[in-house]
Amino acid sequence: MNIEQIYKDAGALLEGHFVLSSGNHSNRYLQSAKVLEDPKRAAILAEALAEEIKKSGIEVETVCAPALGGVLAGYELARALEVRSIFVERKDGQMELRRGFEVKKGEKVLVCEDIITTGGSAMEAAKIIESLGAEVVAFAALANRGFCRREGTDITARPECKLPSNVPFFALADFEFAMYTPEECPLCKEGSQAIKPGSRN
Repeated sequence: MNIEQIYKDAGALLEGHFVLSSGNHSNRYLQSAKVLEDPKRAAILAEALAEEIKKSGIEVETVCAPALGGVLAGYELARALEVRSIFVERKDGQMELRRGFEVKKGEKVLVCEDIITTGGSAMEAAKIIESLGAEVVAFAALANRGFCRREGTDITARPECKLPSNVPFFALADFEFAMYTPEECPLCKEGSQAIKPGSRN
């Protein structure tokens, strides 16, 4: 399965000059919401990701996603794994488990995102789940921006990666893009204006 081509076909791999959620700039941007707007395509991607997780032998009882970006990916992955789907969301800037969702002590939870860059949001979700007594057994995403090492590859995790090295991370593909601080961005130096296509404006 050519994940990069699927993103391109969906208009989800953008090229230009973008501000990332980190504040850094890049000439490419992944917009997974565009991939997931087609339920059939979302199901195919989730089933492929579920197969990787099943092959590992890891037991998963629940998939938890950070809202908003991870909700659709998490729901589809939970359906493919035939387990429960829940999500955490921000209230007053802090991640919380709300809407009547609960986890049991020792419950085996996989944290799922649409895209993992450094894994910051995924780790916020994991800390909430663990504080309630459940166990985070894995992380997963449709796409890996290449900062963290996913299972089945020899990529070395970069210092920016926030995911723990002792918990497996599953993703369908690595997308390693150039990234610059605003001060060092060559596109800015050429006079180009960066845009912010993501959800955190």
